[in-house]
Amino acid sequence: MHPLITVVDDDESVRESLPDLLTEFGFSVRAFSSAEEFLTSDCLGTAKCLILDIAMPGMSGLDLQRELALSGRHIPIVFITASRDETVRALALKRGAVDCLFKPFSETVLLAALNAAIQ
Repeated sequence: MHPLITVVDDDESVRESLPDLLTEFGFSVRAFSSAEEFLTSDCLGTAKCLILDIAMPGMSGLDLQRELALSGRHIPIVFITASRDETVRALALKRGAVDCLFKPFSETVLLAALNAAIQ
């Protein structure tokens, strides 16, 4: 059984390309266009890691991180973001994210973050 990685990003190109790469890495993948869509899915109990965009319409990535913590769900999170705001990055890490990667990121950096998350 391959570990399930969930991708939550409002950018369609990310939702299409990232799962292909993660599948090549040997993971099972499900992609969602919003935090709300992820929260209503059946992946909450089975995801081994969440790759999460910070800036999304509606519930942001940081909002989802807080919601998961408040509900007692501890899914390791690797944030991805196009923003270079170190304050937001620091907040995500302070709240327990495994990593926060700036887009574009290398395959090597992503795989290292995922390996750290699922161990």
